[in-house]
Amino acid sequence: MATNPEIADPPSSFKSAVWQHFGYPVEIKDGNRGVDKTHTICRKCFKTLPQVTGNTTNMQMHILRHHPEINLASAQKTTRQQPTLPSFFQAKFPANSDRAQKITNAIAIFMALDMRPFSVVDNEGFKYLLSVLEPRYVLPSRAHFSQNVLPKLQEKTKAKVEEGMSTAETITITTDGWTSRATDSYVTVTAHYITGNWQIANHVLQTRPVYESHTSDHLSGILKEAVRDWKISRSNVPVPVTTDNARNIANAVEAAGFSPHIRCFAHTVNLAAQRGMGVHQMSRLLGRVRKVVTFFHRSTTAAAVLKEKQVMLQLPLHKLVQDVATRWNSSHDMLERYLEQQAAVFSALTDKSVKKNIKDIVTLSDDDVKLAEDVVQVLKPLKTVTTLMSTEQIPTISMILPLKHRILASMKHSGSDSTAVKDIKAAIAHDFEDRYPDTDRALIQFLHMSTALDPRFKSLPFLDETTHDTIFKSLTERILDDCSQTVQAQTSRDETEEQSEIASSSSDCPPPAKRAPMAELFGDIFSIEQSSSSSKSLSEVVNEEVQHYRAVQSLSVDSNPLVWWKDNQNQFPHLAKLAKSYLGIPATSVPSERVFSTAGDIVTAQRASLSPDNVDMMVFLKKNFQLP
Repeated sequence: MATNPEIADPPSSFKSAVWQHFGYPVEIKDGNRGVDKTHTICRKCFKTLPQVTGNTTNMQMHILRHHPEINLASAQKTTRQQPTLPSFFQAKFPANSDRAQKITNAIAIFMALDMRPFSVVDNEGFKYLLSVLEPRYVLPSRAHFSQNVLPKLQEKTKAKVEEGMSTAETITITTDGWTSRATDSYVTVTAHYITGNWQIANHVLQTRPVYESHTSDHLSGILKEAVRDWKISRSNVPVPVTTDNARNIANAVEAAGFSPHIRCFAHTVNLAAQRGMGVHQMSRLLGRVRKVVTFFHRSTTAAAVLKEKQVMLQLPLHKLVQDVATRWNSSHDMLERYLEQQAAVFSALTDKSVKKNIKDIVTLSDDDVKLAEDVVQVLKPLKTVTTLMSTEQIPTISMILPLKHRILASMKHSGSDSTAVKDIKAAIAHDFEDRYPDTDRALIQFLHMSTALDPRFKSLPFLDETTHDTIFKSLTERILDDCSQTVQAQTSRDETEEQSEIASSSSDCPPPAKRAPMAELFGDIFSIEQSSSSSKSLSEVVNEEVQHYRAVQSLSVDSNPLVWWKDNQNQFPHLAKLAKSYLGIPATSVPSERVFSTAGDIVTAQRASLSPDNVDMMVFLKKNFQLP
């Protein structure tokens, strides 16, 4: 039985449909295989036809005569084609491609900074958004983000934080506790220091769960662990800590060996104000106003009538403020708003549609109104201080003593004070004096030195001249002591290096270095002349620097002291180094307290149980990650 001849395929560039049925005959001569391109061969009947380059007429006529069942008009040549441009753009990105990884990291950053839940990747709207923006991207699962992408982002961010902290000469920490709605207890630790560019750097280091009781010993262990893990300690430099006034945390700081311990000034103001609020006449006044405010908050009819009266009396369309028992400033705001809307409130309460629903509400008498006005004035300095400490970008400890003096001065009795006002002032002043007693000499001296290093307050107008001199003398002694420790440490290092060099060097001493021509001619003359006028001692240099600093005009209180030090650090190098250590200490633990709000928002945003470790991770990224 005859075998079919071997047929070679035509080039893929031949587009005519007839080539689907023809090819080139293959010939074997002397054991060599060759393709005859001068002829074509039919794949149906194996008929050989002469081939003229670029001409397919012979093949088409052969099909029409011998194979009429083949329709060349509808036949299409099947060829291997390159991917089209649309099909190329429909191909999905590999998960390890640069583009896919950039999008994945961007989604993780979006989750961290905007406090979005991990489940956002399962939302239909989010999926649709990504499909429109980048159809080729394959969205990973929520577990991939929570277990891989976000932890890696946390590691990178932590490395940057540690790099910045490594250059700081002194680092202060603040700490506070918080309990979530799920009754999980956390302790937050933040770090604060002044950078080389004289900027305040703030970092949230950790928000760790606490499963044991908040005893002093346990809290002390948490603080020491944080200082160790983040490498906060510096040789011969104590670790300052700012906390609230709770006894357990105060004992914990002492047990950990950190100093100085700065009691949060904002919390101190709150405690003093609460003491003033506890005066009998004040409690009675707040109770009456609170009932009126609560009534208007609960009654839609009364609220509507109040608004009508405000319009009629041309008063601001402000709602009455309801106070919160734990926030004294809300009581101040409640009284202030009541006094502003007093006429509208009285008119609304006497309206027929409102009066019939009033129960157990007593309007304020003239004496009550006078007391409310006096109390608002008494509390105004405390309100201003609280607002300042909460909004000021750099509320450092240098502000504590000037603010304390200002508050105590405002609490002095005047001849026009009523008995109730005197009692309120006395309660506030007494509580303040107990918080920063003169008997704690180490703390008071530290606060005085901090104030003196602030160019806004260095004149210390609330102190006598003798105390002035003592404070600046302490600054001088501190600088000299630091310089002495630095010299001793350098000497120790030099001796170690010298011993190492001697041990490794040969017994032959190297020849003396050859002197340069200028040194050969003039070195002896000018070195003798230089040594004849002995240079000043370090003590004299430092004393002159301190006295010059005292003589320089004080900075305006609205100015930034760090900007001043940046501009004048070369003029006062020793004091500038000391100022970096003192002015970087925050006067409040507000940075830690603000974390609680962030943590609460994160837990709420997740809308599901969030592990404590993930709370720590998301808070850390929210507070520390910086967009490129």
